[in-house]
Amino acid sequence: MNWVQSYSGLIYFILSLLVYLVVQRRLHREIQGVFLLLTRSPALALGLFALLFFPGVLIHETSHWIAAKLMGVRTGKFSLIPQLQPDGTLRLGYVEAAPVDVFRETIIGAAPFFSGVLAVGWIAAFPLKVFSAGQIQSLASLWASLTEVINLPDFWLWFYLAFTISSTMLPSESDRRAWLPALAIIGLIVLIVIFVGVGEWLLVLVKPINRILSAIALVFVFSLLLHLFLIIPFWLLRKFLSRITGLELI
Repeated sequence: MNWVQSYSGLIYFILSLLVYLVVQRRLHREIQGVFLLLTRSPALALGLFALLFFPGVLIHETSHWIAAKLMGVRTGKFSLIPQLQPDGTLRLGYVEAAPVDVFRETIIGAAPFFSGVLAVGWIAAFPLKVFSAGQIQSLASLWASLTEVINLPDFWLWFYLAFTISSTMLPSESDRRAWLPALAIIGLIVLIVIFVGVGEWLLVLVKPINRILSAIALVFVFSLLLHLFLIIPFWLLRKFLSRITGLELI
């Protein structure tokens, strides 16, 4: 039981991330389906989808660019124009950066995740007041807070920003390209430290890392609730459009 408490942040982080990924991807498909049924044009549907998520895409790509500049990495083209990739995936934007070592590439690739978590956490803590800044609350407290925020001034504006930022903050496949070798190197260093007998100092990092992961998990839960709030209306709208148009999306 002690190990569960020691690594509860990691457990919450993994579980909230996995559930969020499933709901986020399903909601994206429902939104794309609604736009496609409304416009009957894949290009126009793609444009509307990109427009809907523009604030989040802007923060995502700007985070890459800022991280590259801070790391001293030369950047090239910066685009916010959506493109359909040969494998069928949708790329909403990109920033070109010169090839660098795996650690700088990892930091640049992860930058949108950290900026997105901070932005969504700030929106939840301050404008929406869902949970107190710097305080980890229970899921029951989070849900109780959410039921009281709808009447706040500019609620829908902050809801929209939190939704679009959280929905685009996860690194893409290309962003994660250097993560595996970077983790392998870090893991090797940790094993060497443990082997030489000075690994006990690593234990002092467990508690702060656990708290950080718990905070990130709370942001994921908040983001998950935002997506769950929208997924049923978009699903019903897609079903309605399919019925009146006689078209079914595969």
